[in-house]
Amino acid sequence: MTTEMIEIRTYRLKPGTRDEFVRVMQEEARPLLAAAGIRVVAAGPSLVDEDGVEEAYLIRAFPSVEAQQEDAFYSSEPWLNGPREAIVSRIESYHTVVLPASVFSLLASSGSDHAEGVQ
Repeated sequence: MTTEMIEIRTYRLKPGTRDEFVRVMQEEARPLLAAAGIRVVAAGPSLVDEDGVEEAYLIRAFPSVEAQQEDAFYSSEPWLNGPREAIVSRIESYHTVVLPASVFSLLASSGSDHAEGVQ
């Protein structure tokens, strides 16, 4: 049995680069991800900067862990010749967490304010 999964990726960015990182992510990378069949649930700037460090996030959904299309996407010509450098050059580090999609369903069904914006 396969389980739909949600991937949450957080980015710690180089100082002063978040606005442009988010712009490139929204306007250039997100459409490429969608064209590659990767569902972006949400992406944007963190609401809070811990210790003054600029951060952003990307939340993606996949039908299963096995169905992740990341390798094909990140080796594709549109990514490599497109927004790759503008994205990667602004990242100091990133962290990825993979959760069953049911976690988001629980948030949405509980009426929690934390589920706001989750599609």
